[in-house]
This record gives sequence, C-alpha cells and structure tokens, in this order.
Amino acid sequence: MVLLDTKVLVENATRAYQDADYKNAANLFGEAASVFKTQGNDLDAAEMKNNQSVALLQAGNAQGSYDATRGTAQIFFAGGDFRRQGMAFGNEAAALNALGRLDDAAQNYRLAADALEKAGEDQLRASVMQALAGIQLRKGKVMEALLSMQLGLAGVKHPTLKQKILRGLLRLRA
Repeated sequence: MVLLDTKVLVENATRAYQDADYKNAANLFGEAASVFKTQGNDLDAAEMKNNQSVALLQAGNAQGSYDATRGTAQIFFAGGDFRRQGMAFGNEAAALNALGRLDDAAQNYRLAADALEKAGEDQLRASVMQALAGIQLRKGKVMEALLSMQLGLAGVKHPTLKQKILRGLLRLRA
C-alpha cells in the first residue's frame, strides 16, 4: 500500500512539474523524499531531493534548491551510482550559480563532469562542461572556457549537429 501511495505521490509531483507548478512540485517531491527516507530507501529519497531542488530552482528559490540537493551526491557515491552522483553535483552547481557563488559552482561542475565520465554519460558531461565554460566566461577566463568546451566535446561519442559545428569552431581556434 505504501509503495503504491509513494508511486502516486511521485506521479503527482512529476505532473505538477510538467505543468510548470514548480512550488507544488517541490512540495510533493519533498514529501516523496520523506516517505522514501522513512522506508530506508536512501537512493530514491536522494533522487526526490534532487527533483525537489530542480523544481525549487525553477520556482526562483535558489537557496532552497541548494539546501535540497546538498549532500545527495555522497549518497549516490555510497550507492555506486555515478550517473546520479554527477547529476546531483550538477544540480548543486546550478543552485550555487544562481546564488552567485561562482567558484563553488565551478568546483561542483567539475565534480559532476568527473562522475558523469565514470558513468559513461558523454552527453550529460558535455552539458556540464558547457555550464562550467559559461561560468568561466562570466569570470573573464576565455581560454579556460574554450578548454572546458573542448574537453566536454572530446568525449562525446555521437555528437549532435550543433556539437559537430562547435567542435569545428574550436579546432579553428587552435
């Protein structure tokens, strides 16, 4: 019965997010995280906290977003889930970026990229490296940003058309 209730709670949270009702989605994801935690399911609880973090960031609550995701990457690491660990570091970095804590955000994007590389998630890693490059550009570090973009695209096995064009442009720079 509890498993079914949790499934409905997650479905309702997802539906609220898809309907752009971010505050409601964040509340529902938070409730789901509490239920999973009570059941001793730390990995699913951490995933719900990350979903809550994304919803809170969309709702304009960067501090709440940061608070929701903080510490979840370590839970995924302990569970051997590098993909979700990388996504958790990425969510934390996005919240830190929104809070204006650019150095902390950049560090978390690097950690996200490392975990996603271990997970074999080349497209997600490329997105993270692009976000890192954006921070580096904002800080006036153009060469570092170009290197981050190159490193992010270098590992992509099946690049999109946009990524192929960007690779070509980066080669011209060299």
